[in-house]
Amino acid sequence: MRQVDVDGEPVRVRHPDLRRLDSAHDAFVETGASDAAIRPLVLDSWHRSIRAGFDPEHSVAPFRLDADQIAQLREQHPLAAAMPVIRQLLVEEAAQAGMIVAVSDAAGRLLWVEGNHRLRSRAEQMNFVEGTSWTEDDVGTNAPGTALALDREVQIYRAEHLARHVTPWSCSAAPVHDPDTGSMLGVLDLTGGDEVVGPTSLALVRATVRAVESELRIARLVPRLDPPADRLSPPARPRLQVLGRHAGEWRTGSQHARLSLRHSEILVLLQASADGLTGDELGAALSRHPLAAVTVRAELSRLRQTVLPYGIHTRPYRLGFTVDADVEQLVTALRHRDHRRAVELYRGPLLPQSEAPAIIDLRTDLHLGVRQLLLTAGDPDSLLRFADTDFARDDLELWEAAAAMLPPRSPRSSEVDRRIQRLRSDY
Repeated sequence: MRQVDVDGEPVRVRHPDLRRLDSAHDAFVETGASDAAIRPLVLDSWHRSIRAGFDPEHSVAPFRLDADQIAQLREQHPLAAAMPVIRQLLVEEAAQAGMIVAVSDAAGRLLWVEGNHRLRSRAEQMNFVEGTSWTEDDVGTNAPGTALALDREVQIYRAEHLARHVTPWSCSAAPVHDPDTGSMLGVLDLTGGDEVVGPTSLALVRATVRAVESELRIARLVPRLDPPADRLSPPARPRLQVLGRHAGEWRTGSQHARLSLRHSEILVLLQASADGLTGDELGAALSRHPLAAVTVRAELSRLRQTVLPYGIHTRPYRLGFTVDADVEQLVTALRHRDHRRAVELYRGPLLPQSEAPAIIDLRTDLHLGVRQLLLTAGDPDSLLRFADTDFARDDLELWEAAAAMLPPRSPRSSEVDRRIQRLRSDY
């Protein structure tokens, strides 16, 4: 019986006519034309890669990690504990059969590349080495990158690779998931000649992935004796600051990083959702034209690497840690009607450049919440502190309310009156 995945796409690759496949590849690269010889899974990946700016003729896998970073990530990565299983079940056989085994993290960076020595030397010519990134954005369609993008097992045969210099190779890959949370840990890949996309190779990759996930599950049931001192204490609670910022700032202890706008949006939305968000819900929250599930998964994969060692769970997506977020602190201040704390926290609108629908709604609610609280608190100092900002300076109602609250002969009255007259003339 032929194996079929949930989309009706054959899991195993039937070797197509090589001439037609090569011609279809050339036509797509040169003109964007599609051919029936190209599987829908592959064609969709080609289009995603091109939209991401990938150049099939000239792009090569970029180095993302140096030797020290590779060593550090290997030591910290959950799959390090499962490498003996991978070597026993897959690497030893692959080396004898003239194949390569690669293990990436969830961001598509190769952490281990082992197997046949001669083939590894050849693979170095296309940068298929430890420390390089093999995502679709960086290398186009390939089994590790496409498995990462789709969160499913994938086989890519010769010219189904989009990058010209990768078309002599074939590969089979499958994602590895955390047995407790379901989050993606990385991808296990088998690379070599045509035999790599046969049913036996895919079955071997699939069985190894299952063994790895079982090994991880068992390892967590066995208590560790005398854990290293630096692992006895949990990592410091991270901080997320997004109010009045065009992109979020992520702080862990003395370390801090500036997030991308998209990652800032995702963290805000997950932090605000106690029950988590499905991929469809997150996609709709982030864009007026809901993002495809593969795009959401790819963003989450990149975000996981940014917030290491903190985890993001899946099904639904939710934070596996507590974060000190200025947004949540502001919500708490508003709930408790603590107007002084609210003014202190509110450094400006939430991610003012974001066009994500859910962020726009939250940004509006927070601003109006602070505004309404100050209008009713009876504290002219706090009200004026809020009004005399770039985001509230033209709000006539605020200045009129402040004028009514100021005590008689207040030294600030003349300044407030001048502002009111100027705003009234503008209106």
